[in-house]
Amino acid sequence: YSFCTLLRPPTESTKMKRKASAVAKSVLKRGKQELSTDEPHGWLKLYKKIEVMREEGESAPVDTMGCHMLADKSESEPVYKYQSLIALMLSSRTKDTTTAAAMERLKKFGLTPDKINATPEEQIAELIYGVGFHNMKAKYIKKSTEKIIDEFGGTIPGNIKDVTSLHGVGPKMGYLYLQIAEGICNGVAVDTHVHRICNRFKWVDTNTPEETRVHLQAWLPEAYWGSINKLLVGFGQLICTPTKPKCSKCSATSLCPPQEEGGTASSLRCR
Repeated sequence: YSFCTLLRPPTESTKMKRKASAVAKSVLKRGKQELSTDEPHGWLKLYKKIEVMREEGESAPVDTMGCHMLADKSESEPVYKYQSLIALMLSSRTKDTTTAAAMERLKKFGLTPDKINATPEEQIAELIYGVGFHNMKAKYIKKSTEKIIDEFGGTIPGNIKDVTSLHGVGPKMGYLYLQIAEGICNGVAVDTHVHRICNRFKWVDTNTPEETRVHLQAWLPEAYWGSINKLLVGFGQLICTPTKPKCSKCSATSLCPPQEEGGTASSLRCR
């Protein structure tokens, strides 16, 4: 499955791309790996093996309760996009089941920009209680909603610069939002699962998800930019878990590079 299956080509201007390049260079200065456009040996064979496992195996939480499933498609386009963003904001450091439950409460309450803008921050925090850092996220949701109404006329813009200008919205969230709500795929969305697994596979050697994004975009063919997140998130939820990965259930162990102490992924400390 790929969010980019029916996506339109990237629409960012040359100016935006230059800014993204500058951001990438800034990230690289803090990293430990030189940027390379060379594709890691055997990466595609391993990628395809994971695709088969995901297609033939059980569904992961992201497949049925991921952010792309939580917005109400019967709502107007601006509200659907807003709900997609809120789902992404809630999902950070939160299990999909908890995010889905919080989204249901919000939609029952009335998850529209105008409704949330008129709701006290404390009440928003109560509605989303259970998600990670719920008080901070309530503050971000409130401030972002105000900006969406006051500066963007109630509709979230369809470009990464404006989306990531919203409170609490970083590159990972921004690129996923554009894929889900706008049908635009112009960046790799890297969360903790993608960051961890790409380092385990030695596709990158990085310290943070943002470094991982920059390095992946340097060599990963754009055809895979939209699919890698959901693929590896599900793989990370079911098999290549942060601690005690289920290597015995993985049919790609023969393709997995040697890890620390000469073992498989199970011996690699979660980054």
